[in-house]
Amino acid sequence: MLNHQAPPNSHTFPSVLKASTILPKSYDVSGLSYSINAQCVRRGVLNDLYVQTTFIALYSQIGDIRSVKKMLDEISNPCIVSYNAMLDALGKSGDMDMAISLFLMMPRRDAYSWTSVINGYVSNRYFGEAIGLFAKMMADEDVKSGILRPSEATFVSVFSLCANQDESFSLYQGKQIHGYMVRHETELTAVIGAALIAFYGKMGSLNYASKIFETLDLKRVCTWNALISSLASNGREVQALQVFERMKSLSVRPNEITFVAILSACARAKMVDVGLGLFRSMSDDFNIIPRMEHYGCLVDLLNRAVMPFEADATVLGSLLASCRVHGCIDLGKKIGRRLFPMRPENCGKYVLLSSMYAGAGMWDHAASFRKAMRNAGIKKLPAFSMKN
Repeated sequence: MLNHQAPPNSHTFPSVLKASTILPKSYDVSGLSYSINAQCVRRGVLNDLYVQTTFIALYSQIGDIRSVKKMLDEISNPCIVSYNAMLDALGKSGDMDMAISLFLMMPRRDAYSWTSVINGYVSNRYFGEAIGLFAKMMADEDVKSGILRPSEATFVSVFSLCANQDESFSLYQGKQIHGYMVRHETELTAVIGAALIAFYGKMGSLNYASKIFETLDLKRVCTWNALISSLASNGREVQALQVFERMKSLSVRPNEITFVAILSACARAKMVDVGLGLFRSMSDDFNIIPRMEHYGCLVDLLNRAVMPFEADATVLGSLLASCRVHGCIDLGKKIGRRLFPMRPENCGKYVLLSSMYAGAGMWDHAASFRKAMRNAGIKKLPAFSMKN
């Protein structure tokens, strides 16, 4: 567009900024945002409210709170969307004092405003403050009169919040909120349904969780995942596997989260063959590349299994090699700690761990393993060829 000398305007830049938020992590989104900001100044559109609000959302996503605050200060008459973007940014940054101050000074609040602050409290683990703010929301005159209602995102946040509280009181709170939804005929969407299933599953109320699942008209993968996880975490591993098979029979494609849940079920039930088969099927049947969580489940499966042997150096070495290939640093460290006492003189684990850290750009860690290898008097075996 710029090459063809077509001048962008205030409608162009918000679209470009929104596209910037979904770029891969390898892109320098921060540098790109500043370049776009300079273009907006040059073309005289930075004072446009829509452009400013979109900048706030972008700066929030990349964690540049200083630029967020500066942009908000430059808005002469902030609209509710601008305020909400700022609330979201402050919640993500952990500045809840500033977030609640801004929230209280807003001339008008909508469901997104309340939910942004509740989410901020939850993500920063201020659970008591979050449930207190939700109680204030429900007592607000706009909510009582029906002008304002909690949104889908509000209910999802609050049910997640209740699942992290003291069990007996949380179950009471969750049921009260569920009752409010029923009384006000709130639509039970797949996302709210998944949050409710996960909540009741965390509380051990599997009958409620199963009933909600069956009453859902639309069952998305998130609702299947919630039920499988709930069953697996409450000693119903066989039922979890049955639900997984039912899910596949209805052509619902499992995702990465599904396999974490079902592999966890296999680990708890010590079903080694089934678990290993499911692990292989991730890539073979569903083209899902295993991540750190899946390898963690696999290690747990082998550790819990009633086998005539413990996972030996060969098994752990293979897992460590997989961690290096897939960049699973944290899991690799755990396996390395178990592997070192088994074969202290073997050079392979030093080389694997050093390569794993080097691949992640953690050069200091990589060098420390090479140094430890030299200090221990361990030499890397030279490569050789069978030719000649």
